[in-house]
Amino acid sequence: MNTRSRRRQALYGLASGLLLSTLPATALAVDTGQRDTAGGFWSALVLQERPAPDAWSRLRHDFRLSHETANPRVSEWLDWYRAHPRHVEQVAARARPWLHWITTRLAAHELPSEIALLPFIESGYDPAATNPGGAAGLWQFMPGTGDAMGLSRTAWYDGRHDVVAATDAAMRYLRQLSDRWYDGDLMLGLAAYNAGAGTVNVAREAAANRGAPIDYWHLRLPSETMAYIPRLLALSEVIAHPAEYGVSLPAIPDRSAFVEVPTDGPLTLSLAAELAGVKPRTLRRLNPGFKRAATRPRDDATILLPIAARERFLDNLATLPDSQRTVLNRYQVQRGDTLSGIARRFGASVAEIRQENDLQGDVIRVGQTLSVPAARLAQAGH
Repeated sequence: MNTRSRRRQALYGLASGLLLSTLPATALAVDTGQRDTAGGFWSALVLQERPAPDAWSRLRHDFRLSHETANPRVSEWLDWYRAHPRHVEQVAARARPWLHWITTRLAAHELPSEIALLPFIESGYDPAATNPGGAAGLWQFMPGTGDAMGLSRTAWYDGRHDVVAATDAAMRYLRQLSDRWYDGDLMLGLAAYNAGAGTVNVAREAAANRGAPIDYWHLRLPSETMAYIPRLLALSEVIAHPAEYGVSLPAIPDRSAFVEVPTDGPLTLSLAAELAGVKPRTLRRLNPGFKRAATRPRDDATILLPIAARERFLDNLATLPDSQRTVLNRYQVQRGDTLSGIARRFGASVAEIRQENDLQGDVIRVGQTLSVPAARLAQAGH
């Protein structure tokens, strides 16, 4: 077998890992040696049922929490959702690429599928969401918590925005909180996810001192945390019976929308999109963890692609000459710079620089930072 054939076989082998782990199939335990640092993401395939009619049906099938619809705090949110059905529909549409996959990961972690609705509350199901307080991503990790859960942050990448990495981290974090502090009580674990274990533990101690029960419903917590679980349970009830609340949920198939593939080294997203035959913005939406318009500058870099684009991407990547592989440089515009001059300096084209930076024309500002494509082999000369 020649070198290119071996390389192509390796690319297909790694690309099949995420695809297999997310498609309904009878599965057996495997260990691919990839992403194990993220809590065993690749360590086992989950025994799954036949595909449900849609992702919402699968989600409802795995509901396990009591929705407490008679509780006044939950009823208040049920009334709110009934008055704002469009809000649910808009966020549900943003959940389309992720909902099925997150539901299957919850099953693997033995968590109730209601947790798949937590990003409705945390981020509006927007992986790019940031909070002025510092929280970021679909699951709104603070920097310190993300660091503790293995979500790396570099000049190229923020794992809090990476849906694959952050989802696994959120599930492990919620399980750790529940098991370490509350003997597996998921309601208290969710409260700690929102307010911090220290805040919840102080509230439990105060409740015990006044002779009250120390479960979630009897604690005096910050107002956001007091509403956090009632809001989740009310939303779960709405998703369970959408017609009763005037909600029309968008169709989401019961299958994964994406697959993770190796890039055999760094690639700009525009080049990756060209190889895959998809729009660059599609790749950006699937890969919000990349802080620049490129994969991480590592030989073991990976990227999420639409499943339908997988074979075309791998076929084209296997024959891509190193001379055509590009990486991104960061360049701060200096006085007297022009786009054409910057392009000549890095061996790029003006059109490429415009595309990487969403520029509509040739106007640039002193001090502006640009992402500039450059040939990988030529990069050492700059």
